[in-house]
Amino acid sequence: MKFKMIHNNINVSNLAESMAFYEKALGLKEVRRITGDGFIIVFLGDGQGGHLLELTEIAGHPQKYNLGENEFHLAFETEDYDDAFAHHKEMGCVCYENPQMEIYFISDPDGYWIEVLPKKK
Repeated sequence: MKFKMIHNNINVSNLAESMAFYEKALGLKEVRRITGDGFIIVFLGDGQGGHLLELTEIAGHPQKYNLGENEFHLAFETEDYDDAFAHHKEMGCVCYENPQMEIYFISDPDGYWIEVLPKKK
């Protein structure tokens, strides 16, 4: 059997705020949307690959989700690491830095961590 990874999902407390964050911080844009009874799902893409980030907003759950110890994360690579770091610092969303490993993490409006690292040479 062969499998292809197509998306990751996170639940968000404010869809509009999260969409604005992911576009400003990482350039992700809406690819498609599903609206159902009590939920909205928006798939975001980077325009480069097929893997998508699925944001789900559930009606009646406006509070942030309990992320436990938040031991999971998404990861993005960039060719413009220094510029990306400066951009995220300006946004105030850098939550952890490890210069020795040349990585840092940003936090989205719900507290999910996103790893940023330079493109491998």
